[in-house]
Amino acid sequence: MTKTITIDPVTRLEGHGKITIELDARGEVKTAHFHVTQVRGFEKFSEGRPFYEMPALMARICGICPVSHLLASAKACEAIMAVEIPETAAQLRRMLNLAQMVQSHALSFFYLSSPDLLLGMDSDPAARHIFTVAASYPELGRAGVGLRRFGQHIIELLGDKRIHPGWVVPGGVTEPLTVAKRDEILGMLLDARVAVQLALRSYKEITYRFEDEIAHFANFPSMFLGLVNGDESAEFTDGALRLIDANGKIIEDGIRAKRFTEVMGEAVEPYSYTKFVYYKPFGYPEGCFRVGPLARLNIVKTMGTHLADAELRQFKQLENGPVRSSFHYHYARLIEMLHGIEKIEEILNDPLILDKHVRATAGVNRLEGAGQAEAPRGTLMHHYKVDEDGKMTWANLMVATGLNNNAMNQGVLQAARFFVKEGRLSEGILNRMEAVVRTFDPCLSCSTHAWGKMPLLIELKDAEGKQIGEARR
Repeated sequence: MTKTITIDPVTRLEGHGKITIELDARGEVKTAHFHVTQVRGFEKFSEGRPFYEMPALMARICGICPVSHLLASAKACEAIMAVEIPETAAQLRRMLNLAQMVQSHALSFFYLSSPDLLLGMDSDPAARHIFTVAASYPELGRAGVGLRRFGQHIIELLGDKRIHPGWVVPGGVTEPLTVAKRDEILGMLLDARVAVQLALRSYKEITYRFEDEIAHFANFPSMFLGLVNGDESAEFTDGALRLIDANGKIIEDGIRAKRFTEVMGEAVEPYSYTKFVYYKPFGYPEGCFRVGPLARLNIVKTMGTHLADAELRQFKQLENGPVRSSFHYHYARLIEMLHGIEKIEEILNDPLILDKHVRATAGVNRLEGAGQAEAPRGTLMHHYKVDEDGKMTWANLMVATGLNNNAMNQGVLQAARFFVKEGRLSEGILNRMEAVVRTFDPCLSCSTHAWGKMPLLIELKDAEGKQIGEARR
């Protein structure tokens, strides 16, 4: 007899998902899956809208990483307009994206994952949350809250709103940066940098406790994908994509947004509303890869900022070649946060950042366009088609969680086979299954898109809860 273990919902994630683990007659793990159970339809109900409304509309997909959708969408619109935005606008966008990365990584590391890291995977689940962390480790608690506030306040200063700002538009941004806002952000940087450095020291001091987790949390050879600059430094807003293999060899380089759909395909599985993105030349599932902080640090030679470069050198000493354990997504996030703070300071100290020319204008010059950027969780791509009047006729999004989907499922299976033996379970073991997914920090609201004909079940029940009818599609 087989047995199915269901973890529903997976906690401390952004969105709704579950894990199922199937045991064979001996109590050994046969299969395991991570299911994304919610569904969204932004691509479909964007049809018929003027293309220039798309950035503001797409930002509503997610309250955690709206800036990434703003940027990828605006870039797709600019491809339709066939314009190049002013350099100051590009730098302001880069700063906005870095601020979002800092606040989102702070949410992931401190609020969602630090209870496992600081309190223990087997700690009391009733107390395994950010409030206990703040009480037990007050300095780290304040650091986490402060870093999230830092990133969100920069977004608010630039875009007038912390969530879903409308400041990024096709052609650039709506308003230039003022001296007062520049100086206010500069005054916030020191505290933010000190907070990240505290978190980095604390993380390095506790990793020895997690040897089994490091060895079995999605620790396997894979390809890695992310944006990189021409000098092989880290990039989050512009640049081009690089794909490397498990040994660090470059498979393909210089992938721009207009080629993304040429080289990347999408597969579907019956157990999830999230698509599975893969590299077309290798097919599915062999062409699957990882994206996000771990991938980005694996593909670059330098972060491009002094303090983050010192941390990157230590990170790359973890393994001879690309770092394979997804447990180290946590480490990579902290390094990216440090880089983001340093890079924001560098951008603000450029006198040109106060230039008033921050927007280019144009109409429909192409009927198709694509844009890509790095969201906190990894590469994001928006692809649009319009008619001659600029009305949307088709849209498709490939998001980081879909790009990581195969790796997350492999990671859950790998961890389940190690930790679940002879059907013996504990709350701590089940928490480890969830913690594998948390390392990727998936955003399930961003990632759920219908493809083809959606299954639908409608049940009709009377006042006492008795089912009196149903309809299926």
